[in-house]
Amino acid sequence: QVQLVESGGGLVQAGGSLRLSCAASGRSFSRYAMGWFRQAPGEEREFVASIVWNSGRTYYADSVKGRFTIARDNAKNTGYLQMDSLKPEDTAVYYCAVRSMVVTDYDYWGQGTQVTVSS
Repeated sequence: QVQLVESGGGLVQAGGSLRLSCAASGRSFSRYAMGWFRQAPGEEREFVASIVWNSGRTYYADSVKGRFTIARDNAKNTGYLQMDSLKPEDTAVYYCAVRSMVVTDYDYWGQGTQVTVSS
């Protein structure tokens, strides 16, 4: 059974940095992609970034491009989201998720971690 456990959220001032981690277990993720999503109060969940586990190819939402960096550690089966130059509008619950490369929908999700950026 796939499990995803996020950590690293918290409160930070605008301009600061946080690194989120997503520890994955339950299977080999060599043919998976990991994504990070976020949901602010009263808003729909939105895509933030994703990484193809094998190749390391990355994708970013325009709103975070140049400020956030997604990465993965194959040996630890862990994904990361490094968030720099944080803005108050980055405040949200952040979720990691994984999907097989043969499908388009993410089918395993973590529990979420709160990120709050104060102005």
